[in-house]
Formats: sequence, structure tokens, C-alpha cells
Amino acid sequence: MKVLFIGGTGVISSACVREAARRGIEVFVYNRGSREAELPEGVVQLKGDIRDPQVSRRVLGGFRFDAVLQWVGFKPEDVERDIELFSGKTEQYVFISSASAYAKPPAGLYVTEGTLLKNPYWQYSRDKIACEERLIAQWRQRDFPITIVRPSHTYGDRMIPSIFDRGPTIVDRIRRGKPVVVPGDGTSRWTVTHNSDFARGFVGLLGNPAAIGEAFHLTSDEALTWDQIHRVIAAKLGTEADIQHIPADFICARYPEFTGPLKGDKIHTALFDNGKIKRLVPGFVCRVPFHRGIEGALKRIEKHPEENEVSLELDQKLDQLVRAYRAI
Repeated sequence: MKVLFIGGTGVISSACVREAARRGIEVFVYNRGSREAELPEGVVQLKGDIRDPQVSRRVLGGFRFDAVLQWVGFKPEDVERDIELFSGKTEQYVFISSASAYAKPPAGLYVTEGTLLKNPYWQYSRDKIACEERLIAQWRQRDFPITIVRPSHTYGDRMIPSIFDRGPTIVDRIRRGKPVVVPGDGTSRWTVTHNSDFARGFVGLLGNPAAIGEAFHLTSDEALTWDQIHRVIAAKLGTEADIQHIPADFICARYPEFTGPLKGDKIHTALFDNGKIKRLVPGFVCRVPFHRGIEGALKRIEKHPEENEVSLELDQKLDQLVRAYRAI
């Protein structure tokens, strides 16, 4: 089996590259080569910009792939370009969407793939929805062989689950004993998934004819509160987290740029019914609990500080939020 990863160097996609290669799949990655990639032996890197159709046709024109996996498609024009480029040239086109596309606030306790897509708060999510709608239309009208995958909050050694960034700033605040801002009262449940677990389920969909024309979310069944997440991180650092609960409305009124990620995603309880992926990928189960998975991420921060720069801008905003809220 021959597959093409468009992207392939991100937190989730890199784990999927490793898992696919481990299973003996012939793996190609296509990207600009601007990010240092830790590619497994045997993986072929093709360099080019998927946003440049002329370059992509030249680089990819001589290949036919059993599956094309689009990790860096964010807007409808991205999938329009792919439809033209890969129509008739692959048996499966996998689009990586986002679980943030599900209706906010959630209508029920558990999200299923049948939950409607609607996010009035976050343009990122609305763009993903638009991509999905365009691809579904192509599948219905032209049999373009789509599979849609919606990750939720997936972390790994190069990312720590965080409300506001990829983790380094929050880790730094915990280490220094500074308050950690948690929207609301800290009791909403949030699903976190280790990228190695995601990869096992994801690779099981590749080449699976039952996955064509279908959408899947793929998450752990472990759902912690945001308070628990920060306390686990703090415990691994040998300290305690000073948690400051602040209403999301208060945060977003002062910093509107947080509205999408908060009101459109992270302030809501996120519990997922993973029955569909488990039916198509027998034996799939997440094996890495958060209290173990987070250890690798914290070790990498220590080993590679150059990858984990603290955002002074975010740090200052969080300080200002805490001061403003405590002054009420």
C-alpha cells in the first residue's frame, strides 16, 4: 500500500507517519521541508508547496497513491485544489477536519459522528465545516473517495494540552508558581488523546473500503477536568498548580482573540462516542493515559528548550487577566 501525507510533520501527523511506516506501508510525505522532520527510515520526502498547483503536478504527477492524507487543508480553496489534483488518481482521500466543528454548545452529553456541525464562535471551525461540505458534495456527485477524520485535543511529546497555547507558557507559569487561568469553574470535562493512540486508529482506516464516504472522530475515552489536567502537569513538575478560575465572558471581553478557542471549543464538556471507529478498526483502544503521556512532553521541554519558547505576550495577558479579575 502506498500513501501520501500532505504535511506529515505536525504533532498528530508525524505520529501517523511513524505508525504507517511501522506497519510496512510505503509512506511518502509532501511538504515544503521548512520544518525539521524526524522521519522514520524508508519514508520518502517529496518537497513542494501543495498551495502551488503547478509545482504539485510536477512533483506528484508521476505517482499514484492508494490514499492521500490532507493534514494542512484549512479552507475550501485548499480542498478545491486537491479535488482537481487527485481526482481519478487515488482510491481514498482523507481530510483531517476538527472536532471543534461539532455544534457549540453541545446539544447532548456524548458527541457522535451524527452530531450536526455548527460553530458560531470560531472561523477556523467554520472553514473546516465548509471544506467538509465541499468534499461531501464531490463524493455524492462524482464519487470522489473521501474519508473525513475529526481529531479533538491530541497531544504528544511536542505538545502539552493547554487552553491558550501549545503548552510551554503554561508549564513555565506552573514552575514559577504563577496563577494558571482556567475558564469557568474548572469542572467541565475535556478529552485528551495521545498522538500514538490516535495513530493506531487512523492508520486502521487507510485502505479500508468501509471508510469511504464516512466521517469519524478519533479520541481517547479519557476525559479530565481542566483543573485535573493542570494538577497532573504540576504534580509531574513536583509542585502544585495555583488555579485561577475566570469566566469565559470576562476573558473574551478583554481579549476577543480567545473567543474562538474558548467559546467555540475548550470551555465545553467534550465527551465522544468512539463506537464507529472501533467497529471499523477492531481492537482499537487508547493505551496511554494522560498521567503517563504527559511525561514524554515534559521531558522534551527540558531536552529541547529551543522548541518550546515561552510566549511573553501570552504570559503578560494572563497576568493582566488575573489582576483585573481579582480587582473586582
